[in-house]
Amino acid sequence: MARSKIVVLDFGSQYAHLIAKRFRMLGYYSEIALPSTELDVFKDAKGIVFSGGPSSVYDEKVPEFNSKILDLDIPILGLCYGHYIVQMGYNGKVGKAEVGEFGFATLNLNSQVKCPLFEGIEPTQQVWMSHQDGVLEMGEGFEVVGSTKDCPYAATQNLAKKRFSLQCHCEVKDTPCGNQIFQNFASFCGMEKNWDQETVLATIIENIKKDAHKEDGDKNILLFLSGGVDSTVAFALLNKALGQDRVLGLHIDNGFMRKNESANVTEAYHKHGFTNFITKDASESFLGKIAGLVDPQKKRMSVGENFITVRDAFVAEQKFDENQWMLAQGTLYPDIIESGGTKNSNTIKTHHNRVDGIQKLIQKGLIIEPLKDLYKDEVRAIGKMLGLEDELVMRHPFPGPGLSINVLCSEGELSDSDKNELELAQAELDKIQLDMFCPHCSADMKRTVLPVKSVGVQGDFRTYRFPACLEFAKDSNGFYHMPGKHDKVESCSSTITNAAKYLNRTVFKLYQKPYLNNEDLKLQKGYCTKDRLDQLREVDNIVLTELHKTGWYNKIFQHLTIDLPYASCSDHASFVLRPVCSEDVMTARFAWWPEELLNSIVRKIAELPFVDALYFDATNKPPATFGWE
Repeated sequence: MARSKIVVLDFGSQYAHLIAKRFRMLGYYSEIALPSTELDVFKDAKGIVFSGGPSSVYDEKVPEFNSKILDLDIPILGLCYGHYIVQMGYNGKVGKAEVGEFGFATLNLNSQVKCPLFEGIEPTQQVWMSHQDGVLEMGEGFEVVGSTKDCPYAATQNLAKKRFSLQCHCEVKDTPCGNQIFQNFASFCGMEKNWDQETVLATIIENIKKDAHKEDGDKNILLFLSGGVDSTVAFALLNKALGQDRVLGLHIDNGFMRKNESANVTEAYHKHGFTNFITKDASESFLGKIAGLVDPQKKRMSVGENFITVRDAFVAEQKFDENQWMLAQGTLYPDIIESGGTKNSNTIKTHHNRVDGIQKLIQKGLIIEPLKDLYKDEVRAIGKMLGLEDELVMRHPFPGPGLSINVLCSEGELSDSDKNELELAQAELDKIQLDMFCPHCSADMKRTVLPVKSVGVQGDFRTYRFPACLEFAKDSNGFYHMPGKHDKVESCSSTITNAAKYLNRTVFKLYQKPYLNNEDLKLQKGYCTKDRLDQLREVDNIVLTELHKTGWYNKIFQHLTIDLPYASCSDHASFVLRPVCSEDVMTARFAWWPEELLNSIVRKIAELPFVDALYFDATNKPPATFGWE
């Protein structure tokens, strides 16, 4: 049956599917297509959106684009990279912007121009930017609709051609007027509402039944259950579509679980009524696979490949007929995007469910991924529709590699190139003007760069850079003052990462053992071992216990505790608190806790003898990812 739709062209942005999701949430069916697609794809399209992307328009290799799309008599909205494509399609000029923008910016609308996209929207708006290029000269027939301090052509239109282009990302939550812009665009396109959650659920169930039916008969399904939201909802969907007799869940304790996690998962599943699952301890196998590894990507790949090894051994042990079984995963679309899983996207990090072994099974049609087109909030909504308790669907996300990717590893020395970058990063940090704090705090402030790198995402590219560290006055017990205003801390963090080439995070020191000087903390040789994991579990458990006790667990999206091999000796460590708020995982803001909650957590962690220092990660996404690996 033909269905009116909005077509989103994916130029490789992390946010392309988020655009489609926004339209679906507003009630309008939308589909993703490649920018090189043939024109017949737009047969029932009422509107077209060009997404952002990781490329610069002047790169040697840019996404292939079918320029005939611009000749269609269909409204087009270009965002970020799509903004450039629209402008260049009408002889506009694009190049390196004088100042890049990452994070929040203020869009000021032109009072002399009436734009259908901004109908009912106030003339000054917060928007989310992530770009280093910019429009230098508008295309023919375009007029300026809005600008920011550093971007004169932030919003443009050519009403005669039904063309709009915006530098900002309307699809992320941090552009609050984004949904209204999309609603206005759909109205301009003449779209009628034709999509809802019940339709999504019905479509997923139908697809599961179709994917599990092969020429040689119906297949049974084996699903790895981490106990997290994604695998749990996928498990419930498979059970609903196929029945418990054809579905088996396998919860593997890979040694990277939180404190008492496997026991809690088992109890929660039994409580809900799931009986078709098995728990298996494979911790020694997984720990052995990552022994001595330092590179984050190699750790992720080793964990992911070992899941396949454990799966094969389990199938053999159970004497299953392998021809009768398929493997299911709780993969979400962000997992695919960040693994470089679309034609034009850039790899941010390799997810365990996109390693070579999984890719081969996908190519053979032996993988079912019922959630692969959804985002976290959509998954939770589906889970609630299926009757899953909040205990299961509102749990903080917990990826398959678990705590293994929260334990940063090191050979104990920086390479010569990293030493050089560290010096350049420190020089950058020293030059940045930070005048947002009160005079007293500013006078006490010290700036350093921690000698550990972490992954980030800036302009849709993966970065691997150092964190800036700020510290203020401390008391005799080693506790540091933390500035008390969220907006000041956020402004400071963004100022640093926007201005620096070698920094992608900003952390604030919370505690350091009182008898230690900064010079006593050094990069230590450290790998992901059971001892370090046990230390991390203790610190992480303190945080989660306090969050549950105070009701803050449900107020934030996720908390990650990061273990750094940066300490006074090899059996000690430093830790980072990383609480984040997010709707869709693609963007996030660091969470801001009440002073009494933060103080309680810090003082309890400080009592642990192996903790040399404690930091608070105050970086949004972008430029930083949720975790450090």
